[in-house]
Amino acid sequence: MSMSRIRRLFSTPLRLTRRGLLYLALVLLVLVFVPLIVASSRWLHASRVDLTTDQLYTLTPGTLHIVDTLQRPLRLTLYFSEHATRDLPQLRSYEQRVREMLQEMVARSHGRIRLQTIDPVPYSDDEASAEGSGLTAANGGSNGERVFFGLAGSAMSGSVDGDSNDDRVPEKTLSIAFFDPSREAFLEYDIAKLVYELNQTSKPQVGVISSLPVEGNPVLSEQPWTVLQQLGQLFDLKTIDPATLQKVDDKIRVLLLIQPRRLTPDAQYAIDQYVLGGGHLVVFVDPDAELDTSPYGPESITFPDRASDLPRLFKAWGVVYDPHKVVLDRTRALQIELAGSSLNHPAMLDLGAQELNRNDAVTASLQRINVSTAGFFDLAANAHTRLIPLLQSSAEAEVVSTQRVLDASNDPTTLLQNYHPDGAHYLLAARLHGTFDSAFPERAGVAGHRARSAANAEVILVADTDLLSDRLWVEPQTILGQTMMRIFANNGDLVTNLVDNLSGSSALLSIRGRSTSQRPFTRVQALRNVADQKFLQKEQELEQELADTRRRLDELQPAKGGHGSTATAEQRREIEQFRQRQLAINKELRDVQHQLNAEIDALGLRVKVTNIVAIPALVVLFGLLYGWRRGRYGRRRR
Repeated sequence: MSMSRIRRLFSTPLRLTRRGLLYLALVLLVLVFVPLIVASSRWLHASRVDLTTDQLYTLTPGTLHIVDTLQRPLRLTLYFSEHATRDLPQLRSYEQRVREMLQEMVARSHGRIRLQTIDPVPYSDDEASAEGSGLTAANGGSNGERVFFGLAGSAMSGSVDGDSNDDRVPEKTLSIAFFDPSREAFLEYDIAKLVYELNQTSKPQVGVISSLPVEGNPVLSEQPWTVLQQLGQLFDLKTIDPATLQKVDDKIRVLLLIQPRRLTPDAQYAIDQYVLGGGHLVVFVDPDAELDTSPYGPESITFPDRASDLPRLFKAWGVVYDPHKVVLDRTRALQIELAGSSLNHPAMLDLGAQELNRNDAVTASLQRINVSTAGFFDLAANAHTRLIPLLQSSAEAEVVSTQRVLDASNDPTTLLQNYHPDGAHYLLAARLHGTFDSAFPERAGVAGHRARSAANAEVILVADTDLLSDRLWVEPQTILGQTMMRIFANNGDLVTNLVDNLSGSSALLSIRGRSTSQRPFTRVQALRNVADQKFLQKEQELEQELADTRRRLDELQPAKGGHGSTATAEQRREIEQFRQRQLAINKELRDVQHQLNAEIDALGLRVKVTNIVAIPALVVLFGLLYGWRRGRYGRRRR
């Protein structure tokens, strides 16, 4: 710059042009806007609007209650193998769904929950950390890499009022081993359950009342049943003597009532009041508890009476249960070894995925449950409650007397003689939900007596106790001198899930399965359904004409004796007419398929035009209109 220009610059009076004012405004805007953004990201929370059809990202009131009542700071770590899943778009899409659900909970927690996401690359410290946190790796990633996709949670020491939990020592750690996309409907429940359990400072207490030797016999060196050993690792088990039971302790989160026999009226009243007060009860009854070693009842002379029932409570709750009826199911018969031969026992059932409720958090992930001589439940006509299935038979089931099953103990195949399926799905286990009335109205004058439960009371009913025994789901194996348990059914998982589900707060129990983020193309499916109906109609028409033609040919066949040439010509004419009609119908079927494909292609074209052309065109048009109006307004002002 020359000296003359510098002199003119300093000698010219300071005048702000319109462009200078604009630059100055931009500088001031930057100086104000940047600190505002930084401050808002630190102290303010943006409004979040859920525009999905099924409100997938809106937390239920139960989850909100759990998050709002946290007493300890929590640290959540989402492990996801980003590199290993680059060829797995479905899993990557589900990871986004999981992450956004977690972020929604973090935003609601007001700093109580800290979330971090880690990509555990192979042979790294992060991979070792994921395994150490209890996560399970799945095979099938890119280049054969293992895929981690789970959540590790830690409850930190101190209260939620502290400034930071980064340097605190974890007091409790839990994890979700792997986020299975098939459990997407229970995603919110699984995460809320993890958060709830991390917030607990002690094991929930579970009461056990049983006339079966579920806890073993230390005198005879008998170990507790495996299902009780598993429960003991997660819960504080309390054995309750029914002979002296007057009141169930309020600290008992879940009460397991196994094979109730000869319960005193006071014990039944205590259970009745526990349920009406909001307690969580799981009842295991059985038409024939095969491991019941209690003295035989007087009802049977030839065979022991090992049935159990709760007639007074069941009647008050509107439950119909016959302790002398067993469900047979020939399609789900369990294969057993008897007298050196293998056979299918129709009274011992191998329940698969079709017989388990896939819409309930307790049974959604289970694959196989084995039961033996199980009964069933139904509702009375005047019941104010409802039964939600957990386990049920197939439609090929039949109900027989317990005595008939006992008579066939040496040859179970005789149970299939004169077998008549009822065509009904019998409920072997179910949730009883609704309002319960007291079974002891005559004790209304007792202090603290409850006459009716809340509207959302719930009891779990299971019509079999044998499923708790080791023989139906686990067997010991000796490996390298150590006894290991081989699990071949999910009976133990069922019981653990039941207790785990009921031991949570009422807020946790209120979280049910939700819709998934996978949205089907309903319009395309509707088109396919219409086409299928047309196909079916044409196929039925073709089959009917084929049957008529065959009948006509059969009628013409005897005419061969007297008028062979005439009959033969008639037959040929009928066959030719049928062939022509068959070709015409096949052409119509192809036309229907062609029309379906054309409609689907047209629908896809309309969607593409809308997304690629129409929406961007509207945005551009709006921008041009807005710019034109601003320019016109500016010219008017000048």
